[in-house]
Amino acid sequence: MLTQLVAAADASLYSEICGLLFGAQGRIEAAAACANVAADPARTFEIDPKALFAAHRRARGGGLAVIGHYHSHPSGLPIPSPRDAAQAMGDGAVWVILGRSTARAWRSVEAGAFVEEAIERTQGPSDNVQRLVGDVS
Repeated sequence: MLTQLVAAADASLYSEICGLLFGAQGRIEAAAACANVAADPARTFEIDPKALFAAHRRARGGGLAVIGHYHSHPSGLPIPSPRDAAQAMGDGAVWVILGRSTARAWRSVEAGAFVEEAIERTQGPSDNVQRLVGDVS
């Protein structure tokens, strides 16, 4: 899954891509691309609210839980920007940030603050599942 997300980010040279992450505690089981509806998609992202509401509705109906989102930094590093920090709510959400052919995972631990989490591919029937190993500091 991360390989495909990184490839999509690398192909989008001028706009941030974004999408939702689904799974359970410590596991990213699926990702879904969403439209970036930000006024300036070259510098920021905003997940299409319709996609976000639909994902939460599916989760309430028994689907995978929304555990966070991903977005890219086309001209930067895969670390939270000041704009990302301003949007972080401290709700434990996973933020996968894509940049320069790599992906890094962050967890929003308090308003404006993140901790990095290592990402490990699981072995088994679905190689698309990514396990979050925990704080890398």
